[in-house]
Amino acid sequence: MTTVGAPDSGPPAPGGLTDSPRIAAHRGGAQLWPENTLSAFRGALALGVDLLELDVHRSRDGEVMVIHDATLDRTTTGHGPVAARTAAELATATLRGRPGEGEGVPSLRAVLALLRPSAAGLLLEIKVDAAGRPYSAIEAKVLELLAASGMTDRTAVMAFEWDTLERLRALSSTVRLTGLLRRREAERLGGVAGAVRQLVSLRVDDLGIERSLLTPEAVVAAHQAGLTIGVWTVNDPAALSGAMATGVDYVTTDRPDLALALRMRR
Repeated sequence: MTTVGAPDSGPPAPGGLTDSPRIAAHRGGAQLWPENTLSAFRGALALGVDLLELDVHRSRDGEVMVIHDATLDRTTTGHGPVAARTAAELATATLRGRPGEGEGVPSLRAVLALLRPSAAGLLLEIKVDAAGRPYSAIEAKVLELLAASGMTDRTAVMAFEWDTLERLRALSSTVRLTGLLRRREAERLGGVAGAVRQLVSLRVDDLGIERSLLTPEAVVAAHQAGLTIGVWTVNDPAALSGAMATGVDYVTTDRPDLALALRMRR
């Protein structure tokens, strides 16, 4: 794999492409297609994105499923917690929006099979259940699926709950990990620099920050600590251009088409 930031900016980001900053399709490109659908992921890959970003929960029978919310109500015709449904039931919970209407909630297994023949990498966020609790053994299951599909080296596993990252690191010394950071947590930790220090102590590789935290100083703090750094979720043309100018390693966006076009003109 090749690095995406400055030569000394830390370990490489997932995937095999080299343009910088890398463009990650947020939930597959949520302003272009229904989020976290196979249609969205196919569309994003056809655009030539560097990375797909997605979210996972666990079904009642233990399958890892790709959906953002812990409940079905917002994005599907189903209702109630994802964890209360089997994988087969989730596959029939029709996703809203076109194209993609008529699809069910996809499994991580299906998305990995779609992604594997491409050159793109994966940003995979592990979520918690509707009560804010971690899913039993979801970390081990995610690692198992990545290994079985040959996608481990092209994936960064992400979480807002940093105890999830600790469990992942205990299971694997080599899987690439991303700590996600909101403004309120940054304030509690003493800013981005404080978060960077904690992530280094957790042996995390990468920091993903919300766009309000992105400054050239934040990028420098991450790079000097040996971390790569990404920003989410940036959709406005001016904001996308500004984010790309900071030296950030990747930009996560609902408009990957726009981001790729802007990067091409840089």
